[in-house]
Amino acid sequence: MVEAAKDGCVFVVFGATGDLMARKLLPALFHLADDGLLPIGYQILGVGRHASIDDAGYRSWAVDALRAAGIDAPQKVEQWCATALHYQASSQASNADYLLIGARIAELETRNNTQNRVLYLALPPGAFPATIAALGEAGLNACAGWTRLVIEKPFGRDLASAVELNALVHRHFVEGQIYRIDHYLGKEMVQNLLAFRFGNALFESAWNRDHIESVQITVAEALGVEDRAAYYENNGALRDMVQNHLTQLLTLTAMEVPAAFEADSIRFEKVKVLQSVAPLTEDAVVFGQYAAEQVNGERVAGYREEPGVSPRSNTETFVALRVQIENWRWQGVPFYLRTGKAMGRRVSEIAIKFRRPPVALFRAAAGTHALSNVLVIALQPDDGFDLSFTVKSPGTPFALQTQRMRFRYAQAFGEVLGGGYETLLLEVVHGDQTLFVHASETEAAWQLFGPLLQKRQRIHFYPAGSSGPAAADTLWAKSPDPLDARSESDSAWHN
Repeated sequence: MVEAAKDGCVFVVFGATGDLMARKLLPALFHLADDGLLPIGYQILGVGRHASIDDAGYRSWAVDALRAAGIDAPQKVEQWCATALHYQASSQASNADYLLIGARIAELETRNNTQNRVLYLALPPGAFPATIAALGEAGLNACAGWTRLVIEKPFGRDLASAVELNALVHRHFVEGQIYRIDHYLGKEMVQNLLAFRFGNALFESAWNRDHIESVQITVAEALGVEDRAAYYENNGALRDMVQNHLTQLLTLTAMEVPAAFEADSIRFEKVKVLQSVAPLTEDAVVFGQYAAEQVNGERVAGYREEPGVSPRSNTETFVALRVQIENWRWQGVPFYLRTGKAMGRRVSEIAIKFRRPPVALFRAAAGTHALSNVLVIALQPDDGFDLSFTVKSPGTPFALQTQRMRFRYAQAFGEVLGGGYETLLLEVVHGDQTLFVHASETEAAWQLFGPLLQKRQRIHFYPAGSSGPAAADTLWAKSPDPLDARSESDSAWHN
């Protein structure tokens, strides 16, 4: 049972009318409030550039946003917006603006008898430095209670900018106040990686180079960039997905057992993984970009045809990597990371391919070897686990086949797991940093992947709706794709 937060607070969201607020944060806050998990006396103050919007106008916008998000409870939504939401314009980002924001926060704190605040930067990354500096200079980085700063990804554009941004943040906030958010860490199945690995001796004892041949981490999206072209042109798949989402999945899969289930212990082990990764070579990475293609009878535009994208753009929408972790647990085990837009299917999963039994027992009888066991941890959209194993086919002659044990959370618990923001917002209020990214993690990740941005490789085109560029197949040519061990109907790459 989830525990409700006890300390009342004011949520201050910078970027109050942006896409992130409309699609993710506002619905998450509504659901938390509806479930009685937000503290008594909480209030939400949206800060945005539109001087023409007042409290009433903002509440009307929020009602429309929640309806668009699929929340069909008009009376409840309108009542919640009327009592919980407020708006403060800040069009110039001047010191005077922030003094007004401070006065509005103080008013809400006094009215609701609370001394705590969450400052959430739901802003474009380029706006982070100026906003953080302004918050510090206006004295909004401290109050009579606690102050917590939430920063969205991507955190920096490369190692130098991440170091600079960390230094700026630390001039105005201490690390214990900072919550660098990666919404993947709020997903139940991502958190279940820890429970699955360290709570089951059967798997943890085999979670090493002696038993595992390869690991493949896939985050594929069926949609293209849609209305995010302006953001994507300046970032690309490596900044948008690899440096954060896939890095988090990599570290949680490969980390050693933490000393305790708390923030510092888990973060320490994650950083150790990143520091053990061998420098990435040119032959270990493939960049791709989706091209126009007929998918299910309809033409899907290529990336260069998307509104706001240059017709000569070399921004990558696909990245595949082969990573080697040089420590005792993983020496010699390749980790394959891949992510892409406009792929054949939306899927996020981790495929663990175990070593094939080194016996000739079945060669004479079955004319083959026993197949590798494959554990697939499905993160979305169908959260659960699949484990393949070898059995004898019924009858004669003697033959082997692969069968599968399957577990799905929706079947076991009667509900589909949530998207993550509810969990993370509640953890911010509770003051638990376990599911958030430490400064050292961001810098270690950029130190690893940053050089790939400095020395650009060629872009390999792939048809929209496919499994990515053929050049990516060379990365795992020496270690067959773990997904091939499953049936074609279940594979993300064979539709």
